[in-house]
Amino acid sequence: MTFEETLAEWMPTQRWFAGKGARILDLAIVADTELVTGDPGLRHLIIDVSQGSSVDSYQVFAGFREHIPDRLEHAVIGEASGAGQAGPAAGETHPATAGKTSPATAGKTHRATAGKTSPAAPAAGLTAYDALHDPELTRFLLAAMAAGDQAGPLRFAREPGASIETGLDSLVLTGEQSNTSLMFAETSILKVFRRLSPGPNPDLEVPRALAGLGSPHVAEPLGWIETRMDGAPTVLGILSRYLRAASDGWSLAATSVRDLYANDGMRAADAGGDLAGEAHRLGVATAEVHRDLAEAFGTDELPADAANDLARQMFHRLDVALAAVPQLGRHADLIGSAFSDLAKLGQPLLVQRVHGDYHLGQVMRTQTGWVVLDFEGEPATPLAQRRARSPALRDVAGMLRSFDYAARHQLRSHSDQERVHQAAREWVRRNQAAFCSGYAEAGGMDPGRHTTLLRALVLDKAVYEVMYEARNRPDWLSIPLGSIADS
Repeated sequence: MTFEETLAEWMPTQRWFAGKGARILDLAIVADTELVTGDPGLRHLIIDVSQGSSVDSYQVFAGFREHIPDRLEHAVIGEASGAGQAGPAAGETHPATAGKTSPATAGKTHRATAGKTSPAAPAAGLTAYDALHDPELTRFLLAAMAAGDQAGPLRFAREPGASIETGLDSLVLTGEQSNTSLMFAETSILKVFRRLSPGPNPDLEVPRALAGLGSPHVAEPLGWIETRMDGAPTVLGILSRYLRAASDGWSLAATSVRDLYANDGMRAADAGGDLAGEAHRLGVATAEVHRDLAEAFGTDELPADAANDLARQMFHRLDVALAAVPQLGRHADLIGSAFSDLAKLGQPLLVQRVHGDYHLGQVMRTQTGWVVLDFEGEPATPLAQRRARSPALRDVAGMLRSFDYAARHQLRSHSDQERVHQAAREWVRRNQAAFCSGYAEAGGMDPGRHTTLLRALVLDKAVYEVMYEARNRPDWLSIPLGSIADS
């Protein structure tokens, strides 16, 4: 079996692989850069995967060992026989590794034509594994960013003025799906993008801009790794300040809902763990982030017919969802009515850069306030669309939907759904109202004065969720469908 065939078996089993369920037509290692020689060795691979009419590019930091320790068994890719490895070029040197002698002859890259030539195999008897799980090798990435090194086409950069502590062990964080994040001793966190998109990465571009404005609501970048694909700079990973003693918004909401249900549906205001105060503060932080985004990237006022164009896009997404999910049909008139109201709005639309994938899992409550993460937007959305300006209320709609998800997620498994259903709806309304109040008080577009636009955006998000759950988590489909029915 070739190494490409081994990868074709291993990659679909990984959480970050986007093409689950579709047959791989072709897989080719199109870039192979040796970073650390010896045993263990480290190589950076860019892999093109063809499925149907699409080709996606993924990256893998591949480790190679003769003997795999027990702690790395779960990360094994397979035998390295036939794996591509470029030979060293005379005079090339390898960036310094953390705490080791720096090997020579690294940074050489091999580019193979898909389906044709394959680079020379490494020494026989080595096993390949996902090196992001190996602290002995990930120390190199930290040290290379701190030093601002270059390895073949890979550039390791440090944010000017940033201090990067090196020689730290890493730990892969759980919960990620489309990416992989490593925590370095509660000092920094490295987010590695698995599926690559050439061009500016909003998850680096936006936090750098907001940090430059002094925003307290972002984890400032410390460094990054990049290469070039299709002639454009392509961000491979971003190192940011780690948020100590922080809790994500979804976990806080889940605790609040659990307390509510445990108290037999007691009013949310009376049950322990009430979230409304934090929801209000989150609304304030969101408005402040939107203000800084407007300052950093500018705004536009679109003419009155822009609302009609926006509604037409929503109707198109609804038609696609209705064809794929017949259960949505019973709500088509309700949703279509909201979209029609938007089409008749006849008012200019103010648009700006927004988060684009805003929900409780994207925000962290720290000791000093709320911090917003993951500005890359929905990974499946084209880059140009993720960087485009949009009504700021799109993010508000995403967060309102997230409060609803938090309540209904636990309602699904409750032994007496009928009894606590009304309490769940009250919890959602209370926290949504607190969020909107904080957002308006901090200078954001008042959701209460733009109900037509907000309602259309909320239902458009729910339609997206219906499609997502039908494709990925069919047993969760009742969550967005139930929410639409209650709206």
